[in-house]
Amino acid sequence: MSKLSYGLAAAAAAAFLAGAAGAAETVKVKLEPVVSGINQPLAMIQPAGDNRMFVIEQWGRVMIVEDGQMHGTPFLDIRGLVIDRHPDFDERGLLGLAFHPDFANNGKFYVAYSAPLDAQGDLGQILWYSHSNVVAEYTVSEDDPNMADRFSGRIVSSIPWPQFNHNGHWIGFGPDGMLYISTGDGGYANDWGIGHNPQIGNGQDLTTPLGKILRIDPETGEAPADNPFVDNEDADPRIYAYGLRNPWRCSFDKGGDNALYCADVQQNSYEEVNKIMAGANYGWRRMEADKCFNFEEPDNHPASCDMAGLEMPIMTYNNCTAKPDGCDGISVTGGYIYRGSHAAWDGAYIYGDWSKQFGTMDGQIMVGVPNGSGGYDRKMGEVVNMDGPIPYILAFGQDNAGEVYALTSITTGPVGSKDTIYKVVPAE
Repeated sequence: MSKLSYGLAAAAAAAFLAGAAGAAETVKVKLEPVVSGINQPLAMIQPAGDNRMFVIEQWGRVMIVEDGQMHGTPFLDIRGLVIDRHPDFDERGLLGLAFHPDFANNGKFYVAYSAPLDAQGDLGQILWYSHSNVVAEYTVSEDDPNMADRFSGRIVSSIPWPQFNHNGHWIGFGPDGMLYISTGDGGYANDWGIGHNPQIGNGQDLTTPLGKILRIDPETGEAPADNPFVDNEDADPRIYAYGLRNPWRCSFDKGGDNALYCADVQQNSYEEVNKIMAGANYGWRRMEADKCFNFEEPDNHPASCDMAGLEMPIMTYNNCTAKPDGCDGISVTGGYIYRGSHAAWDGAYIYGDWSKQFGTMDGQIMVGVPNGSGGYDRKMGEVVNMDGPIPYILAFGQDNAGEVYALTSITTGPVGSKDTIYKVVPAE
């Protein structure tokens, strides 16, 4: 970049930050439609060096979007492997997609989905558990680059799940070539009930993979030798970080220090975004966001608690369920650090919230603005080109150029094919 270009970019960034920090506390954006006719899009990934975008639909298909058009034939269709879902609302389905760093040469990619329960003869699970969350490797067909070999599936991870909700199961490759998996605490509420550690909850229990960020070798499904708990006999060696409730959509920064960011859906009062670090404890269920938490009285937060060894979130906000005054949503949706062409947004974390209410769509766009001291100031995204409420914000995507997209739905459940993906762009 030339000195003149650098100076202009720096000036634009300064103006953006100054405006965002002003009285309005908003960032003006537009949502430009990219493609419609999709079923509950939960991830959109562009492999390195590829001009295609791959979108997962919750009901079990991977679709290709190319030049603004969706291919008529699915890249992969595993609807027959995905557990039947409730039509009005369900958190199970095809949940994650990741492409091997050498996808262009080896054709390997990975999907995360909710499968019928594989209880391995465990009577307790047979009687009480909901399903298994699976991560499987597939390869591209030798005959058609736009088709996967549906017979190539190889399971690399399978975790039995107590309830239908809090599945997590974003998956993604880190800059180290390892595969990362987000896992919720197992479901229900307050990290309590069947399948949960009654004393401390699953989030704080290092013996279970639930409520964690896992890090595995994709070839073996095993923990790499440098995982933080690999030498702890009382811990699952796959654990990379813990103390999470339902990490819903994570991402690695394409620039900077390539850090991992995860939005973690909390209980009734607050929502949080975390910067994930090896071995860190993010507090659930000792904490809800940055507040002390009592699972027996979830809406009454103790004035003090043991915070020793806990990593605090980088951003929080009020959940409309129990904190309606000044609230901004009920379920945080993780996004991406912007690395696109709009210099003023460089380094900002674009994310959102599913909705401010359940029964009526009211999605929210948010922007975390770097504050110069290593943290972020949270601003609301003001969408200037849409009349009425924004659709439910399911997820975000990012292309190879660093631009960010919002994946939305007009229904609460995984039914129909009426949903739209938008590009998030500056309003000016």
